[in-house]
Amino acid sequence: MIVRWRTVREAARGPVVTYALIAGCGVVFLLGPASGINPGYGTGEALEAAGTAYFRRWGVVPAELFTGTGRELLTPLTALFIHGSWLHLLGNMLFLYVFGAMTEERMGRAEFLLFSLCTGYLSLVAYAAANAATTETLVGASGAISAVLGAFLCLFPRARVTSLFPFLFFLPLRFPAWMVLLFWFALQWFAAHRAGSGPGVAYLAHLVGFSMGFLYAWVRYRHMDRVRRPATATEGDSQP
Repeated sequence: MIVRWRTVREAARGPVVTYALIAGCGVVFLLGPASGINPGYGTGEALEAAGTAYFRRWGVVPAELFTGTGRELLTPLTALFIHGSWLHLLGNMLFLYVFGAMTEERMGRAEFLLFSLCTGYLSLVAYAAANAATTETLVGASGAISAVLGAFLCLFPRARVTSLFPFLFFLPLRFPAWMVLLFWFALQWFAAHRAGSGPGVAYLAHLVGFSMGFLYAWVRYRHMDRVRRPATATEGDSQP
């Protein structure tokens, strides 16, 4: 998935916060039990037990979030850097890489960092409030990344995204960002209505994050000019 976007001068500055968040999530994952490469957690049943304890310590447990101590109130923040598998990590980081850099340059580094952390925190709290009885652990940065997608849709609706669709034999197709992101939101909406409160993907957190991101960008930047300049293609994409 590739977005056509920056000028050479803008690219030279670099989306430092986006890269730092990706690196941070990657390092935390490699050091944790889910990566399977840290020998300190053992193997087999020992590794499985260590993973369960690790997720309960750093992830969000809805049934404990509003009834526990102050430590539980920090878990929606720590959970943003914890991922349950390689696929979970790589999928989230791909979306952050594609959509985060451009959004960061529009907002600025400090604002983008606070925006990501706050929306990610609130999206996990919202999911926990709606599923207050469940003891399943919630981890991952997808709530924050969903907020980035919502902000991107508001700020750059005319950007073009190259996507690979498995059901079309991974044929790369290029669409406007608004079409891709609204389609993604619709999928999350339908999935959220079919999902239960047990293990699985926290689609509600995605919807809350996306909505918060879009509303924040609309309120914050609605009186500013949208980016209308022609976009330079990134590596792997070509000019129309």
